[in-house]
Amino acid sequence: MTASGSVSVWLTDNSWKPTPFAQTKANTILECMDNLEDLGLVDDDDIVLDEAALALALLDHDKIDIGPYEDVLSDIASRLDGVGAGVVDASERAARLTQVLAEEFGFSGDAETYDDPDNADLIRVIDRLRGLPISLSILYVAAARRIGWAAEILNVPGHVLVMVGHEAKPVIIDPFRGGALVGVEQITGLLASAKGGASAAVRHVVAMENRAILVRLLLNQATRAERAGKGRRALVLYSRMTSIAPNYPHPWWERARLELIDNDVTAARASLTAMLEITREPALRDRVTGMLNELSAR
Repeated sequence: MTASGSVSVWLTDNSWKPTPFAQTKANTILECMDNLEDLGLVDDDDIVLDEAALALALLDHDKIDIGPYEDVLSDIASRLDGVGAGVVDASERAARLTQVLAEEFGFSGDAETYDDPDNADLIRVIDRLRGLPISLSILYVAAARRIGWAAEILNVPGHVLVMVGHEAKPVIIDPFRGGALVGVEQITGLLASAKGGASAAVRHVVAMENRAILVRLLLNQATRAERAGKGRRALVLYSRMTSIAPNYPHPWWERARLELIDNDVTAARASLTAMLEITREPALRDRVTGMLNELSAR
């Protein structure tokens, strides 16, 4: 997006031309989600990653017209559909993704200001054409899925990657590094450098569920907010996580912890109770029960 408030549109003569915002498309995000809790009720397979991430970003930009950002997502998919028509090989599909997202639209990893909160805010990612591995991976995977290609985000220790194609013969790329191909040796290196070594880390190299991806996106913002001394901002973000992923224990625990720091014992007790209802792991249940008992004694 340009400073004058226009969207770059790819033309058939392979040149970029900034054009004023035209008629805004239907706001598909907010039409299907009256509030944040609605997203928590949607089946995981029905979550449209880029739209959901955009909706989450909109919570912090209430005066922004979301239409042009939706148009950018549509433009990416349209361009990918154009250059990828008839392509069935996973390697070629990965190359087309890189061509469109990195080379033509210009999205890249922000290595210079990696911890900038804007890097995990999809609205600002689209504005700046820079982001974290998770936010860029959302753009890559969502674009591929919009035109019917198989693509997943892989959870690699300390990083995320994109897998294009089916698991039998996939191709792995790194959106943070401009869509660069990632070979077996590089993945082995990532695993070897992980805490516990490769044998322990390999269990965590899995395709992430859509809801887990959105939680990861918000978690990046929350941890950075707390690190910057913005505890209440972090609490807001953990509250969003518990709304969109009510069956995930970790956000409930972190939410309760911050509520206690904020001296809101009633809210912390409610969060821990909600966590207890979804937790089946005995050790974790004991920990939560112990904390609830401690709070009851206050």
